[in-house]
Amino acid sequence: MQAAQPTRPTRRGAWHFARHYLEMLVAMVVGMLVLGAVTRGVLALAGVDFSASRYPELASLEMAFSMSVGMAVWMRHRGHGWASTLEMCGAMFAPLLVLFPLLWLDVVTPDAMSTFEHLAMLPLMFLVMLRRRDEYGC
Repeated sequence: MQAAQPTRPTRRGAWHFARHYLEMLVAMVVGMLVLGAVTRGVLALAGVDFSASRYPELASLEMAFSMSVGMAVWMRHRGHGWASTLEMCGAMFAPLLVLFPLLWLDVVTPDAMSTFEHLAMLPLMFLVMLRRRDEYGC
C-alpha cells in the first residue's frame, strides 16, 4: 500500500481558484451597489439620514451585509454549502471587530475605516478559500 502523495495545485485548479475569487469580488460589488442602493433609497424615502460620515459604524455594517448577500447568493448558486458560505460572509464582518474600536479611540477616521475595511476583506477571503482549497478548486 502506497502512502498518499500531497497534491500540488494544477494549472487548471489554480485558474479555477482564481476565477472563483474574482467571481466573488464581482458578486460583492453587485451586492454592494444593488442592495446598498435599495437600502439607501428606502431610508431616504423614510426620511432617515444614513450618511457614512455621521454613522460610520452603521454604514460599514450595511456595506458588509450588502456585500455578503451578493456573495452568498452567488456561492449558493455555485453549489457551495452553508458552512463555507457563512465563513466567507464572516470575512466581510471580521475587519470591523478591529476597526470599530480604532474608530472609537480616534485612531482612524470614518473614511480611513471604510478603506481599511475593504482592504482587509480581500486577504481574509483568500485565507478562507485556502482553508477549503478542495472546495474552491485548488
